[in-house]
Amino acid sequence: MLRKLLLAILAAVVIGVLVAAGIFFGMFEKSVVAADIEQQLSADQMKALAQRGAYVAVAADCYACHTARDGAPWAGGMPFVTPFGTIYSTNISPDKENGIGNWTRAEFHRAVRDGVGKHGHLYPAMPYASYRKMTTDDVDAVYAYLMNREPMKVANRANDMSFPFNIRQGMTFWNLLNLSNKTTTEVSGHSPMWNRGRYVTDALAHCGECHTPRNFMMGMESSRYLQGAMLDGVLAPDITKAGLTQMGFDPAVFATFMKSGISAQGAMTNQMFEVVHFSSQYMTSEDLQAMSAYLFDLENLPQKPELPPKPEPIAVPEQTATSARETYNGLCAGCHGVQGMGIPNVVVPLATNASLRLKDAANLNRTILHGIPAQRFPGLARMQPMPAFAANLTDQQVADLSNWLRATWGGQQPNVTVQDVQRLR
Repeated sequence: MLRKLLLAILAAVVIGVLVAAGIFFGMFEKSVVAADIEQQLSADQMKALAQRGAYVAVAADCYACHTARDGAPWAGGMPFVTPFGTIYSTNISPDKENGIGNWTRAEFHRAVRDGVGKHGHLYPAMPYASYRKMTTDDVDAVYAYLMNREPMKVANRANDMSFPFNIRQGMTFWNLLNLSNKTTTEVSGHSPMWNRGRYVTDALAHCGECHTPRNFMMGMESSRYLQGAMLDGVLAPDITKAGLTQMGFDPAVFATFMKSGISAQGAMTNQMFEVVHFSSQYMTSEDLQAMSAYLFDLENLPQKPELPPKPEPIAVPEQTATSARETYNGLCAGCHGVQGMGIPNVVVPLATNASLRLKDAANLNRTILHGIPAQRFPGLARMQPMPAFAANLTDQQVADLSNWLRATWGGQQPNVTVQDVQRLR
């Protein structure tokens, strides 16, 4: 009984400290929302903005997060599993009871750009650290678009966060440390294309949320901007100029890859498949080209870009090569081909595949073990399912195959170990 009482007292003290800290640090929180946002938009203004808002919402990939699998559109309920518990996306349809139907223009802006909703602080699973850089006009456009959708009378699911992370007021401290007070303004000395690409990359598409490593507080490390990060055992690769070149992309190919989700470098999988499915396939060619120009640090796309040179093969021990060839010929060559060229609309090539050129072999190893489901890409492109071979291969066989593939076609050192494979099982 005494132990329970002491724990209750301790919990009360911790909550009190967090709330007090939240109130204290809240005094230092800064908003990027202008004061004139308090003025509500007229019905005519909302109607005029809605069409533009449809495009901005697509570019910002709002639908994918705020629509649960087989759920009502914009009604939320999508789970996001974190080390601290599960967060569920919210209903952002104009339903007045469950959604944002009663939200003012200013309240919407503060949620999107400051991370503070009508009912308190948001968790950064909502990428407001990136949306903070959106222009006032673009946020207005999304607001107008959402307010013109059909209301969805779907109740929000309660988050399942562990203590003390379930105390939202504590997010004031996170915001103070991790939110920039700078909006995305044009950088002088750069072309309109480069500047547009920067805005699309950093604000709308919020690429840094997945591709920039996180610090111990789960804030983006600006010093390692877009240099790749591990998410649930899957590597979101380095998409700086050096990283994209390493994977075999040139600016033109990368722009079309973001549109189609498929190229000689492979096919989009995991979360990036959803990005293509819900967002980037609908983006304008101009915006995708601008994004590519910015990521390759070009003022304009060259007329005749050249693909990076092929990686030089690296020799592997004969025992490794023998094991790998036996596995490849028995399980892989029937689909990917003896020379690794794949089959159009059936399986991706391996000889030019980006995953073999990454320094970290996690994505390749995970694919060998667990496979990939069948996928339908924009247009007529299709890919048949890649079977899982976890039950067919030992850890040593997977390591040998991975090392041989990466060394032969990716030019990477054969440094995959049995322990690396075991961790992914």
